[in-house]
Amino acid sequence: MDFILQNIWLVLLALLSGLMLVWPSISGRLSGIKQVGPQEAVQLYNHEDALVLDVREESEWRDGHIPKARHVPLRQLKDRLKELEKFKDKPIVAVCRSGNRSAHACRLLRQAGFERVHNLAGGMLAWEQAGLPKEK
Repeated sequence: MDFILQNIWLVLLALLSGLMLVWPSISGRLSGIKQVGPQEAVQLYNHEDALVLDVREESEWRDGHIPKARHVPLRQLKDRLKELEKFKDKPIVAVCRSGNRSAHACRLLRQAGFERVHNLAGGMLAWEQAGLPKEK
């Protein structure tokens, strides 16, 4: 107990960083957006012809992206929803660097009437950690 009191800022920092790690998963569950891991995303793509929607910025996209992904930066998504209309009946897997921006993209897509939206939990970081391919 003395340690906690003497190091309260360190303890609070540790708690905050832990919360930041689990926040994408928590916020996705609260909003009804399904979180999928890299392997489940591959299954959706291979078996259900899912669209992989990368909502990262241009510089992040150029550094490497999931093969055959479609790039629509999050800040442009509302204005470019018409481009995605043909995918309304297919699953969409949204991806960003860590899963936060793509969760926001999923909410925008749901509001626009897209039913089968999924957030890639952990984003490109999880994709790379799973050893899955990227292209430039």
